[in-house]
Amino acid sequence: MHGKGDQVSTSDYVDETAPSNSARIPAPAGKATSAPLMGRKSEPTIFEFSSPGRRAWSFRTTGIPEWEPQELVPARMLRDRPVDLVEVPERDLVAHVTRLTHRQYSVDLGAYPLGSCTMKYNPKVCDETASLPGLTGVHPAAPAGLCQGWLELLWGLTEALCEVTGMAAATLQPPAGAAGELTGLLLMRAWHASNGERRTKVIIPDSAHGTNPASVTLGGYETVTVPSDERGLVDMAALRSRLDGDVAGIMLTNPNTLGLFEEDIAEIAAAVHDVGGLVYYDGANLNAILGVTRPGDMGFDIVHMNLHKTFAVPHGGGGPGAGPVAVSERLAAFLPGPLPRRSENGSFEWHTPASSVGRVHAWHGNALALARAWTYILLNGGDGLRTVAQAAVLNSNWLRQRLRGFYDIPFDRPAMHEFVASASSLKKSKGIRALDVAKRMLEEGFHAPTVYFPLVVDEALMIEPTETESLETLSALADSLISIATEPPGEAALAPRSTPVGRVDEALAARRLQATWDAVLAGDGRTG
Repeated sequence: MHGKGDQVSTSDYVDETAPSNSARIPAPAGKATSAPLMGRKSEPTIFEFSSPGRRAWSFRTTGIPEWEPQELVPARMLRDRPVDLVEVPERDLVAHVTRLTHRQYSVDLGAYPLGSCTMKYNPKVCDETASLPGLTGVHPAAPAGLCQGWLELLWGLTEALCEVTGMAAATLQPPAGAAGELTGLLLMRAWHASNGERRTKVIIPDSAHGTNPASVTLGGYETVTVPSDERGLVDMAALRSRLDGDVAGIMLTNPNTLGLFEEDIAEIAAAVHDVGGLVYYDGANLNAILGVTRPGDMGFDIVHMNLHKTFAVPHGGGGPGAGPVAVSERLAAFLPGPLPRRSENGSFEWHTPASSVGRVHAWHGNALALARAWTYILLNGGDGLRTVAQAAVLNSNWLRQRLRGFYDIPFDRPAMHEFVASASSLKKSKGIRALDVAKRMLEEGFHAPTVYFPLVVDEALMIEPTETESLETLSALADSLISIATEPPGEAALAPRSTPVGRVDEALAARRLQATWDAVLAGDGRTG
């Protein structure tokens, strides 16, 4: 049992120079504020509800012989004392968790313009598909003859993804985009090994997603960075200077993280191929080109797709996402297996490619996430997927035009599905940072955009309105961002004032990071 005094709550990190939770400066007029809960000024931690002897429920033991842990578990595996866990009744536990869920922002509540991460609305019809008993009631180990429906679904999705990307074959196993990246690099390694080569370097643009260098390292390669030019695109001269016989490939996304289409993509692909390397497509921004152009047509050899971005599968929390990987014909033999295949008699079966790198995920991937994506594709059709891309690009450019003059637009020309603004001038004239803008947006009822990324833009605000937001929502988002830029200096520095937790002291939180609730902080004896 840990008492209330032993706990470190969010208030321990509240910035003393900003309004506290108990004495907030009022939020802007018309903005809803969070009401006190159960006589408190903020939501208690679950540990503050704990009291010795309280239980949610327990099994009856009438007629069941009593036993002690020592009778079944070797003594060397027993703790000296019981684990200190919270002791709460079910009523308090359910109420606490329910209140917390009501305080979370989500794609079902409002606009989520998180650049690069594509947090868009998830159609509920896709959830209906994923809950069908014929799909949920099948064990993953069922033989092919007993799960023909599932096999046909997975085969159909594979064929559609190959058509969308211009690739020859694909695996659905990777459970997320980062897993897809690692899978792609394993395929790159296997292909070079089959040619008797062991290359050591992979080139990545300086505007790349943060997962790219991590995946390269996990794949056993060295990262070589290539800078952007004055257009925000890959610097071709710098790229050529880095290309040699030790380069295994290049990882990039198109459009890039600045929301700009790599105009020299055909030249980039040819240059990498000329030294025997492969061209890898990070599919994070695939939703910008659906039905308009394809990575395969640009010269890419490997493509991973974030189905939780492009095809409206629920996103976040490490899953359940899906990051299928598609490849050109010469890499098909290395794909993870088993893969769904249609036999000559029309039935479906599993098969494993001849030189497969092996499984990268248990069973057949996050199957219900895949079912959602297939539903989304069938609902839209080919022409509908093209409309998805067109609407995403239109929304992005409309919002970019509205913000011009209020925020810096470092690369102010037609963008794709997202664009990068900057608070650099606001910081110089009013002391308003990108982080202040993000915190202030929470009071306006919007999720904040991505901030300080990509690193090539100072005080970056990476904004992706997505194709699922209406003109009315975009107008409200633009009005809020403009209001923040034009309001008196210092206003944004106080935000957020209408959320359960106010502005925190970021430096203190970083210096005294407590990753677990019972961690002891060296020096002062506090636990958190």
